[in-house]
Amino acid sequence: MAHDTAPGANRDVIIIREHRAVAEFARAISTIFNPFLCATALFVILSHAFSASTLHFWELSFAGILFYALAPVIAIFYLYLSGRISDFDMSNRTERSRAFLTFVGIDAAAAIVLSIDRAPLAILAMAWGYTFAAAAIMVITHWWKISTHAFGITGPFVAMYLLFGLAPLPYVIVVPLVYWARVYLRAHTLAQVIGGAALGVISTVAVFRLFHLA
Repeated sequence: MAHDTAPGANRDVIIIREHRAVAEFARAISTIFNPFLCATALFVILSHAFSASTLHFWELSFAGILFYALAPVIAIFYLYLSGRISDFDMSNRTERSRAFLTFVGIDAAAAIVLSIDRAPLAILAMAWGYTFAAAAIMVITHWWKISTHAFGITGPFVAMYLLFGLAPLPYVIVVPLVYWARVYLRAHTLAQVIGGAALGVISTVAVFRLFHLA
């Protein structure tokens, strides 16, 4: 009898392990390509492309890491420790508006500082673009849990396409991977992912046209 049930039990174990492996892969994709790291990576890429000197590159890169990586992470930790959000992923839609109000402030501060410092035009377009997009997401989040991961991966690729043409094409496979990961983890519906992606395209193109870069 034991021999009859063993193969079925083994199949169940294999299926469970496969599901866990896929789920861990999806979580890794979501973590690595989170909106803050994507914004920071884009900032460093643009700093390298448009800085006037090595020193200027390091100055711009430091500003990018400060405003688009460290400050948002510190803000999330504070909101979590103070009980304003339930988890680091901000899974509860009603709690997201508090976080995004903070993000709008951080992005606006970055855009103002970079404008005063007369940063390269592409970087200013990026900074103001993130400010306007964060404000839009904050408003949308009142009614709908739009995917910031989808926005966060789509916007940078659109920006790089507008600035560098097809050069980023080999890396574009990352974009649908992030979309899939968010849906697979049930963090968002497909519609919410599409909405985030659409916002990434529309906001980036609009701001780059405003700055005469597209």
